[in-house]
Amino acid sequence: MKNIPEALLADHTTFRLGGPCRYLLDCPTPDEVKQAVKQLAADKIPFVLIGGGSNVVVSDEGLDAVVVRFVSPTPLIKRRNDEVTVSGGTSLDALALWAVEEGLEGLNYATGIPGTVGGAVVGNAGAWGKQMGDVLKSATILDHKGNAKTVGLDYFGFAYRHSRLKETGEIVLDVTFALKPGDCVALATERAAILKTRAEKHPDLVTHPCAGSFFRNIEPTSKAERRQAAGWFLEQADGKNLKVGGAYIFEKHANIIIKGPRCTAQNVHDLSLKMATLVKAKFDLVLNREVRFAGKFQTAPGANERGFW
Repeated sequence: MKNIPEALLADHTTFRLGGPCRYLLDCPTPDEVKQAVKQLAADKIPFVLIGGGSNVVVSDEGLDAVVVRFVSPTPLIKRRNDEVTVSGGTSLDALALWAVEEGLEGLNYATGIPGTVGGAVVGNAGAWGKQMGDVLKSATILDHKGNAKTVGLDYFGFAYRHSRLKETGEIVLDVTFALKPGDCVALATERAAILKTRAEKHPDLVTHPCAGSFFRNIEPTSKAERRQAAGWFLEQADGKNLKVGGAYIFEKHANIIIKGPRCTAQNVHDLSLKMATLVKAKFDLVLNREVRFAGKFQTAPGANERGFW
C-alpha cells in the first residue's frame, strides 16, 4: 500500500480531469484494501474508493477526502475447473483476454471495456446483450467499516447497469464467475471482431479522454417500446453539435463527451445537462447517467437535474 499526499486525481481517471485529494492510498490487492478501510474507519477518516477511474468525473476542486485506489497492476486470477476467482482490482479487459486464452466462455462480451472487475460488478457492466450478473456466482464484499463477507448472486439485485452496491457503497474485493468450456480459436476470433467494432465506434482514450457512454440506454416506455440507445435520441435531438468550453461530443457517438483543450470537469457537467435537456424537450424522456460525478459542481440557475442519477 502506497500513501501519496495530495495526489492529482486527473492522473487516475480516464477523463484526465479532477483536482487533488488529501491522500491517495494505492492498494493493488484485496488484503491491502481491507487493511486500509479498517484503519480509515477506526480513525474516522472519510474516504472514497476508485478503481480504474473509467466511469467518474472528479470536480476541478478535487475531493476533501482520502481516496483509496484499488487497481491491480497485473491480473490476480485463480481458476478451479470452470470457475474463476478474480481480484476486484483486476482490469476487466485483462480478465476477458485471460478467459479467451484459457478457453473459457462467458466473459468475451467484456472485451475492450475499460475499468476494473469490481467497478464492472457494481455497475453491472455489459455489452452485446450480456452483463456481469449473467456469469457471477459469488463475491467477497467489504463495508465501509472494513467488515468482509461472501455473498451470492441474489445479494446484488442486478438490473440494467445497476446493482444494490450503488446504494450500499460496499466494495468488491474479489469475484467468482461460473464460466463454460469454449474453443480458444473461436473465442479469439470473436474477441478480435469486438475490438475492431469498438475501435470503429468508440474513441481511443489516449487521444480522446472520456468516460465512454455518458447516459444509460432508454428503458422501455410509451416512447421507447424496447431499450434503445441513448445516443440515437441525442443524435435526433441534434446533440452532436453541443459544446461547453473544452467539452464536446464525439463525432461518431452522440452519447460520448470528450475532453478537449482547456476542458474542465465543470464543462463536462454542464454539457451533460444540455444533452439531457435536449432529449427531454424533444422526446419527453429523462436520461440517467452511467457516469457519476464526484465532488462539488455548480449548477446554473434554472438548470434542472431532477431525475438524473
